[in-house]
Amino acid sequence: MATKLLEDLPGVGPATAEKLREAGFGSVEAIAVASPGELVAAAEVGEATAAKIIAGAREAADVGGFETGDRILERRKLVGKVTTSSKSFNELLGGGMETQSIVELYGEFGSGKTQVAHQMAINVQLPKEMGGLNGSAVIIDTENTFRPERIAQMVRGLPPAPDGSEWNAEDFLKNISVARAFNSNHQILLAESAMELAEKTRESERPVRLLIVDSVTAHFRAEYVGRGTLADRQQKLNKHLHDLMRFGDLNNALILVTNQVMAKPDTFFGDPTKPVGGHVLGHTSTFRLYLRKSKGEKRIAKLVDSPNLPDGEAVFSVTMEGLKD
Repeated sequence: MATKLLEDLPGVGPATAEKLREAGFGSVEAIAVASPGELVAAAEVGEATAAKIIAGAREAADVGGFETGDRILERRKLVGKVTTSSKSFNELLGGGMETQSIVELYGEFGSGKTQVAHQMAINVQLPKEMGGLNGSAVIIDTENTFRPERIAQMVRGLPPAPDGSEWNAEDFLKNISVARAFNSNHQILLAESAMELAEKTRESERPVRLLIVDSVTAHFRAEYVGRGTLADRQQKLNKHLHDLMRFGDLNNALILVTNQVMAKPDTFFGDPTKPVGGHVLGHTSTFRLYLRKSKGEKRIAKLVDSPNLPDGEAVFSVTMEGLKD
């Protein structure tokens, strides 16, 4: 089926199409998965018109209906996997981190969350025969932890290129787009900007295949203090996570989010460390990984939640050259 323009949808004229594009709805697929309320606010149209536009977009994009399991299995073949650079870590995840999914990393400071994120921003750019996706990465940095020098160190630790040439750190850095988020509203806005960036690069040699949010809960935790604001915080966080999920589905991208932890002092047995974000984040994440420190450079990754993989643990090392076994 030929790609439809926004102007081809029922009830969308040139002026409405321009307003929709300015609001971040640049494709028929983006409109197909939007709610009428979002379109009413974005394009200044009535509820009935918004519903008609969405219905037309769903028909054109062929989304929103039921389909049989065998068709879903066929579509799952499009899902890519990105290597973590550690054999045991890859085995824990069934071959690497999946696109069209949200992978959450949580753990104490120094457990390796940001290091894994840096490594994935490099690995997604590798050719497919080396476990990459020939893609590019977008990073929403809320804690000012992105370091280009660290990327350069990790590039030096990569195995040789298939053609025998040497890797150039600058080439990798050119394919990583980084934005610093200063508060939760800015963070949500940057997720929308990432969608626009992904649409621009979709037909290029390096489409966006990885979106990293490091960390997803830091601003929400700082701005919403006390139980009185908990409902507002969770509602806003839920919408943000669903925006990220939509990004992954529309762009066949991996969503990698890091999360902070809190200690439960009343825990007498077991681990008192619990992830922030409550059930909202727990339910939305496709794969949930708990990282913790071990001796020296070693780190332990525990798969806490997954729709299709058994729980387990993997030991990997964070070295100067990146993640290793």
